[in-house]
Amino acid sequence: MEISLFVLLLSPASSFAKSFLTQEEALRLAFPTGAVVTRKTAFLSELDRLEVARRTGGAPPPGLVVFYTGATPGTDRGTVYFDRHIVRTEPETLLVLVDPKGAIARIEILSFSEPEEYLPRASWYGQFSGKTLTDELSEKRGVRPVTGATLTVRATVEAARRVLALDAFLRETKRR
Repeated sequence: MEISLFVLLLSPASSFAKSFLTQEEALRLAFPTGAVVTRKTAFLSELDRLEVARRTGGAPPPGLVVFYTGATPGTDRGTVYFDRHIVRTEPETLLVLVDPKGAIARIEILSFSEPEEYLPRASWYGQFSGKTLTDELSEKRGVRPVTGATLTVRATVEAARRVLALDAFLRETKRR
């Protein structure tokens, strides 16, 4: 009889990592049953990246962008972006669904590696629905703060702004 031994080493920070949804589960939440989901890729030049950063006032997106469009017969259901970023010292991955008019339709948490006390309640993310890339999309203006989760709030707002600017840029340059 053969016995295999697997050892998993966790750093103290990674022991907090929690996955909430897979990409497939998140895409099913974002698009209705029966929607045709298409994976797309955009390659951004350094100038493209800087333009998106200028629009957000934040960090530029990566040069390679993968996104998903959803459609039912005759109807565009929007575009999903998965944004992975650092909150405090650990990563978080969010799904951001942008509706056909360029507003946020939904934000879902896929994974969060910071301690869970830094994670806002799921209902907090609902306030992003309908928001566009304006000055109101700011933790100092139109986004409610969360005591004890300031860095998560900031990271989420930055991700939302980055995705909205990226989506608008891709639409304008017809890279969709």
